Amino acid sequence: MAKRTIVTLPGDGIGNIVMKQALRVLDASGFKADYIHADIGWDFWCREGNPLPDRTLELIRTHRIALFGAITSKPNDEAKAELDPSLRDKGMVYSSPIVGLRQKFNLDICVRPCRSYPGNPLNFIRRGRGGAVEEPVVDVVIFRQNTEGLYSGVEWTNPPRQVHEAFMTHPKFRANYGAVPPEELSVSTRIFTRKATQRILTAAFEHAVKYGYKSVTVCEKPNVIRETSGLMWKMAKDTQKNTYPGIKLINTNIDAQMMWLTKNPEDYGVIVAGNMFGDIVSDAFAGLIGGLGFACSAQFSEEGIAVFEPTHGSAPKYAGYEIPIVNPIAMIESACMMLDYIDEKSTAARIRKAISETILEGKTRTYDMMKMTGSPDVVKNGAASTIEMTDAIISKLK
Repeated sequence: MAKRTIVTLPGDGIGNIVMKQALRVLDASGFKADYIHADIGWDFWCREGNPLPDRTLELIRTHRIALFGAITSKPNDEAKAELDPSLRDKGMVYSSPIVGLRQKFNLDICVRPCRSYPGNPLNFIRRGRGGAVEEPVVDVVIFRQNTEGLYSGVEWTNPPRQVHEAFMTHPKFRANYGAVPPEELSVSTRIFTRKATQRILTAAFEHAVKYGYKSVTVCEKPNVIRETSGLMWKMAKDTQKNTYPGIKLINTNIDAQMMWLTKNPEDYGVIVAGNMFGDIVSDAFAGLIGGLGFACSAQFSEEGIAVFEPTHGSAPKYAGYEIPIVNPIAMIESACMMLDYIDEKSTAARIRKAISETILEGKTRTYDMMKMTGSPDVVKNGAASTIEMTDAIISKLK
């Protein structure tokens, strides 16, 4: 079989660190691929005025599969201040390259599994009957609509006249904001389309069927956000009734869901939500399995392009340490999701088993697993470095 070509996008900060460790694990597992480095992130904004260069888009368009590390984003004022002086008067506006990737390639389906590893000292625990300590197994997969909703970027500060006039046709806007001068308004829109909503719902139900989950939970707020959340809930009911009657359909409001997941997380299997609520609920479930150091994700387009990334940020304050201290597991797990996608499931299973054995053994723990505050001294105080954690996982590969 010909080797795969994988585009690697280390990005900023610790993205470079964890990417190297994931590639080490892939190599140690026996997986063979050609890796092509691609430019993305803050440095390219500062030097070129574009954090997502066209050459990078072309590489992804050609090779269809990418591993992504992390990127740094800053407010517009800071972004302009750090831009190369020769570019500052050219009207360039910074936008997140990961959002740009999603929109350029319509990576509309985001999958974020949150599964607890036995022996992880950061796993969620609670008090049961009689005061007994319980550690419920968390096995949840969040399907997040990735291109629409509040993250679609359709927004204005001081909306132009034609936009303001359009809003004034809505009776509630006219009643509540009609007297507010446009220059005092900021407006962000929440847009759902039927096509994208149906795609994320179908993906969630199909995953439940394929992997034996008994329920799909829609996590929105249709009792208040009646048009967009209401659309998703209505379409979910129709989809379940007409195509997936054997899967239980649950409706939870995002605020209530944040309470229930810390009471009975084992009650949930597949969760589906719009962009922002999916982002929120997936980070919340990640907290139950140890935090963002364990949270992986995948993004898919209808056209067959896939990007795999940890959900953590670039953590620039940790990037310059002489000995790297960050937990590489989320990046390694994201690489496992890539292996699943390209039908290298046995290799993915071996790597996940090695991670599980390392965690259960308990001899190698990064600073987050030891509940330390991140600093250059954590390794001296007994925490494993990023490289030591990777070494331990590689030693368990069989």
